[in-house]
Amino acid sequence: MGKVLMLYASMTGNTEMMAEIITDVVEQRNHTVVTKTFDMDPIDVEELADYDGVLVGTYSWDDGELPYESEDFYEELDDVDIKGMVAGVFGSGDSFYDSFGGAANLMGDRFEARGANLVPERLIVDLEPDKKDVERCQKFAEVFCGMMEENL
Repeated sequence: MGKVLMLYASMTGNTEMMAEIITDVVEQRNHTVVTKTFDMDPIDVEELADYDGVLVGTYSWDDGELPYESEDFYEELDDVDIKGMVAGVFGSGDSFYDSFGGAANLMGDRFEARGANLVPERLIVDLEPDKKDVERCQKFAEVFCGMMEENL
């Protein structure tokens, strides 16, 4: 069916856990998922044109900032046409900080500003996903798949 790019940055493994849960659901819906990490894989925003949908996960650094490894991608989104592309943003944060999950919201704002068809929920989990958070991740993935399947 569809081809999905899963991009994420994870410092403690929490966002990576979320990415794995979401990927499992997307693959169960018979979509192909290509997974890349911001810190290990070269990512060219021009690649987005090769996919039917994109999922971006990021932890929040300091007081809700983007981690350095995702900053280039964030800035380079201005250089590509992603209007109408189905996208979802997610990440882990720490509710101790004033700007809980700020990085996922920054990424979501950028996708919306560029005209992407963003999953309505910006999925943000407080630290490590618990059982309810796993269910939230699964539901998020289902919504993403439904939106993408409408466009195929």
